[in-house]
Amino acid sequence: MKTTKYYLAAITAYITWGFFSLVLKPIHEYASLDILFYRVFSCSILMLLISFLFMRKKINETIEVFRALPPSKRRNTVLLNIGGSFFLMLNWFTFIYVMNHVSVKATSLAYLVCPILTTLLAYFILHEKLSKTQWLAVGLSISGCLLLSYADIMDMFFSIIIGLTYASYLVSQRVNKGFDKFIILTFHITLAALLLVPFYPAYSGPIPTEFTFYFCIETIAIFFTIIPLFLNLYALSGINSSTVGMLLNINPMIAFGLACFVYKEKITALQILAYVIIFMAVLVFNSHHLFAMKHKNVLSAKS
Repeated sequence: MKTTKYYLAAITAYITWGFFSLVLKPIHEYASLDILFYRVFSCSILMLLISFLFMRKKINETIEVFRALPPSKRRNTVLLNIGGSFFLMLNWFTFIYVMNHVSVKATSLAYLVCPILTTLLAYFILHEKLSKTQWLAVGLSISGCLLLSYADIMDMFFSIIIGLTYASYLVSQRVNKGFDKFIILTFHITLAALLLVPFYPAYSGPIPTEFTFYFCIETIAIFFTIIPLFLNLYALSGINSSTVGMLLNINPMIAFGLACFVYKEKITALQILAYVIIFMAVLVFNSHHLFAMKHKNVLSAKS
């Protein structure tokens, strides 16, 4: 299957993000803004070093592609990338704040709401087509999220904010084509870093001195930011944003498991039912690809 590698990229990214709380919780005593500052600054420095040391040719090619665009297309590209950087930065801050000061379950719910918002935005803005089966999957996801919001309405409120920011990022980057994905990601994160620099002196706390903080920040920067975001952008180059968004449900299902079995947060039978429904929605939404893969495997076995 031509799209299998893009599915694998998205699935790998979302499995990785599902375990994010394991490195974020150990530094929960630090202010959310401090974690955001050091995460973004660290990512930006690492990616700029990689780009200028090993990817100068790609940088020049990206600049040439940009210069060759007509003025209107150039303006749209600039707006897409500035908007992408803004949505990404806002998503990170709200995610860190909610995980460390509200609950892991709330962040888990956010990435259950996000696929629904992504699918709807892609349908109305990008005019991506959905089959009746996929609309059924969206309906199942909505019913699962409604069950979860019934247990805690404030969790849903925070979840919608987090989900909407990332859904907006996914949809904006679906049409941001023709450029090297690593260079684009470097631009997004570096712009976010530049936007945060003026706020650092006034809003940051004392400079952290513990090794644990810097170890967790670097782990977050490399394994929970740069790699999965690159895989996410790569997936968007091969499959539509509604499909990538629906696969995002993998992330919160893992996070829900951690909240239940690692952090011992209170879990109800209603919540378990809701997650089962949403898991079924993921399978239904991607059933066409799953059946196509099965059909291909059967043909391969016969040949």
